[in-house]
Amino acid sequence: MNIFVRPDRMNRHEAIVSIPIDAFQLHIRSFSLFSEKAFLLLAVYLIIHSVAAQSQTVRGTIQDGSMQQASPLVGASIFWQGTTIGTTTDANGKFVINQPTNAHALIISFVGYTNDTIHVHSSEQEILVTLKPGQTLKEVVIEDSRASSFIDPLNPIRTEKITTKELQKAACCNLSESFETNASVDVSFSDAISGTKQIQMLGLDGVYVQMQTENIPSIRGLNAIYGLNHTPGTWVSSIDVGKGAGSVVNGYESITGQINVELQKPEASERLFVNGYLNQMGRGELNIQSAQKVGKKWSTGLLLHGSALGESFMDQMDRNKDGFLDLPMFKQFNALNRWKYDGERVKGQFGIKTLYDNRRGGQLSYYDPSHEEIPMIYDPDMGHSMPDPNYQHKTPYGTGTTTRRNEVFGKLGIIFPEAPYRGLGIIVSGVDHETNAFFGTNTYKGQEQTLYANLIYQTIIGNTNHAIRMGMSYMMDKYNERYRDSSFARTESVPGIFGEYTYTIPNKFTAVAGLRTDFHNLFGTIVTPRLHLKYDVGRHTSLRASAGRGFRVANPIAENTAVLVSSRQLVVTQRLNPEKAWNYGINLSHDFRLFGRYGSLLIDLYRTEFSNQVVTDLDANPQQIRFYNLEGRSFANTAQVELNYQPIKRLDVKLAYKLYDVRTTINQQLRRRPLVSRDRALFNVAYATKKDKWKFDFTTQWIGSKRIPDTQVSPSEYQQEKNSPSYLIFNAQVTRSFKNLDWYIGGENLGNFRQSNPIIAANDPFGQYFDASLVWGPIVGRMIYTGFRFRIK
Repeated sequence: MNIFVRPDRMNRHEAIVSIPIDAFQLHIRSFSLFSEKAFLLLAVYLIIHSVAAQSQTVRGTIQDGSMQQASPLVGASIFWQGTTIGTTTDANGKFVINQPTNAHALIISFVGYTNDTIHVHSSEQEILVTLKPGQTLKEVVIEDSRASSFIDPLNPIRTEKITTKELQKAACCNLSESFETNASVDVSFSDAISGTKQIQMLGLDGVYVQMQTENIPSIRGLNAIYGLNHTPGTWVSSIDVGKGAGSVVNGYESITGQINVELQKPEASERLFVNGYLNQMGRGELNIQSAQKVGKKWSTGLLLHGSALGESFMDQMDRNKDGFLDLPMFKQFNALNRWKYDGERVKGQFGIKTLYDNRRGGQLSYYDPSHEEIPMIYDPDMGHSMPDPNYQHKTPYGTGTTTRRNEVFGKLGIIFPEAPYRGLGIIVSGVDHETNAFFGTNTYKGQEQTLYANLIYQTIIGNTNHAIRMGMSYMMDKYNERYRDSSFARTESVPGIFGEYTYTIPNKFTAVAGLRTDFHNLFGTIVTPRLHLKYDVGRHTSLRASAGRGFRVANPIAENTAVLVSSRQLVVTQRLNPEKAWNYGINLSHDFRLFGRYGSLLIDLYRTEFSNQVVTDLDANPQQIRFYNLEGRSFANTAQVELNYQPIKRLDVKLAYKLYDVRTTINQQLRRRPLVSRDRALFNVAYATKKDKWKFDFTTQWIGSKRIPDTQVSPSEYQQEKNSPSYLIFNAQVTRSFKNLDWYIGGENLGNFRQSNPIIAANDPFGQYFDASLVWGPIVGRMIYTGFRFRIK
């Protein structure tokens, strides 16, 4: 059960609480009052109002009558004749609306269908209405053609929903590989040794994106880099990608966007689902998922994952012949079990998740049993040895990382059938995380314990055109890190309060204003204002604008693998302050029909401006990595244009282009941020035969030039170019579907492009110039894979 706004189920004109077991789905956005006194006064008013107000509500279902068998009609407009009170149907075709005094004529409309008017004199029975296609659609064949990813048309926050259909266009083994066909999120390797992938949004690192799993903070803190690899792709049912400042309900850490991952729901999943995957380098994966009902109100789901890349394929894992494994060998085991309760007034869920991940990399000779044995320091947590520094010039270079992570969570929602616009929900979670790692002679150990709680209350003010959400939250993070012989420890304790107010003019305008105040035990009071506006220019065109402030505390070592995978000396010259930034954005979304076929045009403009940032300086000295507070300007400007079109039936085409201007004051000079492309483009084409028996997907990405950190003072053989070349990546996949089985085969990086020498001084891994962090392109060349999906419904 999640507390969030589900884009495909949001009623644009109504403050409605729909709290299914998979989420609280509190569909009310609210305004944050910009002073504590006003906030408290309004809270008192709402308590009095919620007790005194007795509104008559009307509820019902709108069905699509264009098919032989009626189905829910999503997004139909419902409003009272002669008033501005209205709403839209949710993903199940259902609606709830307040009935004002003397209003009895309820009008139902949907584009391309004949309007219907229902006269309502009693709210005791639910309304069932079936709309018929209008005369203009007599020669049009109506069929389900919803895009596999789409912008939520009802949400004032620019939010893209990535469905399972979109995720299955690629192998999508884990979350880091779930954005290959997405234009908003960029994915790249973080270095040339660890095998981890990182994301970027609006030209900035993924740490500035608030990552949540079903509205619970997940990929953050010490899990920021490896966390994307810890969510198996088949576990994911959908992903919501929001750009810009998000809702204050979810916290203060969102700066460039929010990504919320929805997992498979036990009440809606197959009884059994099995997925297998194997690629040419020997990486194998197996996912087993089961779900079942337990009585009338309970359901449970079990998700299991195992994956490995072993030594038997080691001879194929050094394609550039530099003596290092291009990808680390690894073993990962992942399990999640949860239980859901679906009562009439109370809905809830609780669950537990556990993870073990072990990775081994470095030079091939490190794993050669014939190499000369030398004194070693054994680390039982790693399962193999670390070289004694006294022998560092004789020892082959090895790496190892072991992560253990356990999570528990629970959610509870209370609904009021007599007042469906009102609801109360709470989320709690706890995490215990431990990482032990060594990279050559660089050793690292990190421990983190996290406790999170969020309480949300929602209601309306007068009518459904005025909605409010308010509540309180608590976040505790306890960190203990050790890098080489230095220790870093801190405990963050942050209680907070928040409020959001939503004002709606049906079918025309929506404003969501929010404010939250958090009380940080280390950094004082944090005030986070945010504003979202949506204006419907016409039935098919919407303008959105947003502005908001974000705040986060950096973990420089855990968030920068360059500290570990190089001989650079770590230099921290001052106390590092929290990062603070403002984000502003405006975007246009327009749906159209050209030659009778559906299409959409999206234009985004965003700017992120930091008032403080922890600068990662790789330029001042090639033998150092410096962290210091921003002294000057730092900003990121982004422009994106995306076109989606279906030129013929069952053929979908996506074309996108992005332009970045990302600059930071580095060593007292405003420079382009390193390893960020100025230009990127994406082209995706997908075709499916009738009944989806065959599906063909092809994706091309063009990645423009990136600035490479300065290495000009290094010896000539270790110097890098100032800028990387631009390059193209080609991916393709073919899927054949049977009754209960899908089989797929595909290839990544079919052009076989890769960065030729991603590791500087690979022949001297313990020398002062060794550096595997300056990665601007693919490490692995062409990769062929195959897999299957088997399901029993």
